[in-house]
Amino acid sequence: MPEQTGPVTIAYDPPALDGETLDALLYDHLNEWGQSDQFYLDLVMAAERVLDVGCGTGTILRRARAGGHAGRRVGIDPDPAMLGQAQESDAAEWVLAPASAAAWDAEFDLAIMSGNAFQCLLDDADTVASLTAVRRALTDGGRFVFDTRNPAAKAWRTWTSAEPYRFTDPLGEPMSVVQEAGEPDGEGVVRLDAYFSASYWDEPLRASCGLRFTAPDHLDRLLEAAGLAVEARFGTFTGAAFDPDSSGSIITVATPFGRKGLRLRAGAGDGALEVRSSRSNRPTDTP
Repeated sequence: MPEQTGPVTIAYDPPALDGETLDALLYDHLNEWGQSDQFYLDLVMAAERVLDVGCGTGTILRRARAGGHAGRRVGIDPDPAMLGQAQESDAAEWVLAPASAAAWDAEFDLAIMSGNAFQCLLDDADTVASLTAVRRALTDGGRFVFDTRNPAAKAWRTWTSAEPYRFTDPLGEPMSVVQEAGEPDGEGVVRLDAYFSASYWDEPLRASCGLRFTAPDHLDRLLEAAGLAVEARFGTFTGAAFDPDSSGSIITVATPFGRKGLRLRAGAGDGALEVRSSRSNRPTDTP
């Protein structure tokens, strides 16, 4: 199995950073805990052995540890600036690597890929290699739950900033950011540029990334090529049925071919969702 990565330390020193590293170090500062995070946390708390693929700063696994999760927790991410923040906690085993390099064999009951991290897989080859590695890491009855934006909703057309977003950085310095997004290329990849402005720099510091939008039918073909079958699909994190024409998200529960999925419960009380071993297009609402 992959070895746990030694500490990665990248100090928050804006004048010394490139745009992508700055963006990574500001991730938790700019992104509050939300409904999607809670959805995944509830699933993690119901599983014994969990792999967080593209774990970023490790927020979900850190919350799971704080909430009393007593099983195994592993986070894997290819970004040193993200993983370095996760490593500030001993809440999990942290591995610096892309998803495609994961070499675990039947070690996890649950794998998750939250926060639209799936969109960082920019072509079919990387996607299938990554999905194959996740499938291999799952036990019999294991389940892979992930989300990606639905291209039919054209979210990228809302990303270009009309006005700067202003905030105070971790050192107390006023900072602002504006975004510019293009249209998808032939592979469905949208280029997103963020420009950070503050007194640290004479001109804005740019952070660039690509995010791939994959239609649900093509997504299913990629899953099948990796040996995964769609067990359930939702359009929202509250369990609404997926509508290919209008849902903003494609939230997928997949399981290896021929393997019966475990029952996992997401949420608590009257709003809880239970995902069973079926091919239903929506979860079962349970009290």
